[in-house]
Amino acid sequence: MKDIEKERQMIRAAAEKTAQRIVQPRAAKIDATGEFPWDLVEAFGKQGFLSLLLPEQYGGTDGNLTSFCIVVEEIAKVCGSSSLIILAQGLGSLPILLGGNSPQKDLYFTEIFEKNSLTAFALKEPEGESEVSSIKTIAEKQGKGYQINGRKCFVTHGSLAKFYSVFAVTQPKLGAEGISVFIVEDGTPGLLFGKKEEKIGMRGSVTTDVIFENCRVPQENRLGEEGGGWKIAMNTLNMSRPAIGAQAVGIAQGALDFAIHYANERIQFGKPISSFQAIQFMIADMATRVEAARALVYKAAFQIDEKLEDTEKLSAISKYFASEIAMKVTTDAVQILGGYGYMKDYPVERMMRDAKVTQIYEGANQIQRWLVAQQLLKGC
Repeated sequence: MKDIEKERQMIRAAAEKTAQRIVQPRAAKIDATGEFPWDLVEAFGKQGFLSLLLPEQYGGTDGNLTSFCIVVEEIAKVCGSSSLIILAQGLGSLPILLGGNSPQKDLYFTEIFEKNSLTAFALKEPEGESEVSSIKTIAEKQGKGYQINGRKCFVTHGSLAKFYSVFAVTQPKLGAEGISVFIVEDGTPGLLFGKKEEKIGMRGSVTTDVIFENCRVPQENRLGEEGGGWKIAMNTLNMSRPAIGAQAVGIAQGALDFAIHYANERIQFGKPISSFQAIQFMIADMATRVEAARALVYKAAFQIDEKLEDTEKLSAISKYFASEIAMKVTTDAVQILGGYGYMKDYPVERMMRDAKVTQIYEGANQIQRWLVAQQLLKGC
């Protein structure tokens, strides 16, 4: 246990150093231009952040979610969209980790580890992603492969990724048991991309639709058994939701840190505004909320790492609660800065914009509440 804690302390120190020295000086420009920071991909790759969830022989931690959350949190403190590079990389890699066979893992993980190749997770479709019935993308068996037709939306790393984990219906009459998952490689004929979405936050992250028009993939690109895709998707989301929570905690902590710094520096009526009880109470409430969210996130990550029971409920709770806190804390940080908080000269407005999507992606918070209720009421 001491060795694990020491390793995690080293991971946090490396992530914090990278965040402060490399990411923070670039954060405002990344947000302003909306350009994808390939230089940070290279930096994250050198630190091993892009392969954190992979097996040890590929530079990873054998799927250790706690270590992954630590890195996401530290990067998110200074730049939400830069943390999303790591988060999306983990999300796109998890189906391979959970469903891939040894040759598939060796092929794709070697590419990720050696070339910093990006991955993407393609589940959501225009009609929604919360029900099996919303998946209309079809993978038709043809000879020794499949032909895929359909459209996925809001895909992070769309048009940038080397590998796409794509969920498609292979047996329409079987519902959830008729969904399979495939790796579609960049450059495959019939793999197309929609426009880059213009977002209010996470502006340094590229989001597009991914379109499949008679896109043929070999049978070897299917992960797991035919019909096993929905289970892989749900297990992937169960692991990734605490990481969204870690991102939310990082954004909230970054906003809190800046609000404290500003309150100590800003003079009103001849003294720092941090001396006013109203500001003190706001900061105390913000700090309490952040600590509570962090505790939930890492409890959920611990349960998943230890393969304990009841992980689905706590995974959903951690994502839901942490993202709500991120939105509240960043909004309060803007309020503490007053008019300056509304200006792009200060980072808290960017943090507020970045925080919003944590309430939406990986299943909107209304879906998380439904999942929690279903777990609690099961058997009643």
